[in-house]
Amino acid sequence: MQPNAFIVNKFGNNISCFSRSVDKNFQSGYTLCMVLNGIDAIDGFDSLFARKKLGVITSVSGVNRDFVPSWKILAERYTVGALFAPEHGLFGCEEAGAPVESGGSQSASGIPVYSLYRKDGQDFERSMLEHVDALVYDIQDVGTRFYTYISTMICALKAACRYGKEVIILDRVNPLGGFKAEGALVQKEYESFVGMYPLPIRYALTAGELARFVHENEAMSCALHTVPVKNWTRGMLFNETGLPWVPPSPNMPGFECALLYPGIGLFEGTNISEGRGTASPFSTVGAPFIDAEKLADAMNAKKLPGVHFMSARFTPVSSKHSGALCRGVRLFITDCKTFEPVKTGLELLFTIKNEYPEDFAFLPVPEGAKLMPVDRLAGSSILRRASSAREVAAVFEKEADAFFKRAKKFFMYGDAL
Repeated sequence: MQPNAFIVNKFGNNISCFSRSVDKNFQSGYTLCMVLNGIDAIDGFDSLFARKKLGVITSVSGVNRDFVPSWKILAERYTVGALFAPEHGLFGCEEAGAPVESGGSQSASGIPVYSLYRKDGQDFERSMLEHVDALVYDIQDVGTRFYTYISTMICALKAACRYGKEVIILDRVNPLGGFKAEGALVQKEYESFVGMYPLPIRYALTAGELARFVHENEAMSCALHTVPVKNWTRGMLFNETGLPWVPPSPNMPGFECALLYPGIGLFEGTNISEGRGTASPFSTVGAPFIDAEKLADAMNAKKLPGVHFMSARFTPVSSKHSGALCRGVRLFITDCKTFEPVKTGLELLFTIKNEYPEDFAFLPVPEGAKLMPVDRLAGSSILRRASSAREVAAVFEKEADAFFKRAKKFFMYGDAL
């Protein structure tokens, strides 16, 4: 019996996915495959790691199929000189936006841990890399541009160029698949740590593919290597891989949350609760002034693909509207493949904005910042300037399609559907 496998026929077509054990003699003419992230496929790449001091960029989600942290696996085989933690910290327990200071060490190893999400910045300092020859990146991201782990990876590429280091990407599946991009690219004047590079919101690349994309387009001088994923294809969503979901941050408890995030994450730039402080972050949206039943009816009347809206009432225990009764909707994904998270988020945002013009608001520029939160998330001021979701969607679709065509050059796992 083999755990967590999917079955493909002799022509290589994905038939179905199993999250339980499967008899390897299931049926004559069929092949049993297991999706393996880079950390589970390093046996043939010893030359990339041997005789080098490794600096491992990782977090709680950087584990193999047996839930063993990748830094431990590497430390048992090679020399690990430092660990580097992104937003949310090495253990993924810090809240979004909370600075994490460097210091401390892994209790059983004594390996120094450096924060890449400090009060004084999110970049590498020369002193952090004194005992490092190569930076190894292994973090499960969620396929959304404003989830900051890919910004940390881009910072690693830039630091490697500055300080003469190599970069090794232990690739992982993109939970949202690699078959569709959504959202406009970040405009230069709106770049930030949630939009460090001109990418669409849903960028449809793995970390390894994205690293190659940035490396070539920016003519970077550092050596870049990738340990690829095995048995994954662009048409596969995370729930089809049989891989365990280890929450990469406190408010990303499961795959469905990650699938909703590219669209509902835009609400973080508004005074509407996106469900933080509840048991259903990014699947519950509302505010005290909303008529829940009216909103649910309006959204279901749009017949958006792959989603149903149910009226909801909730009281966040933290974040926006903490302690206040909110009314709104709960989103239920009915078809993961046809569901369009960014389009859905836009339709919901503009429905609320236009129905409650006196109550809805975009959050102001935070103290010490230069950009409004919604502009940082969208990559421009388009959400504030536009009057309808359709107007924004037309721009988003055009730019996303153009990006996807350019990105095909860097595909490592076949073409799209």
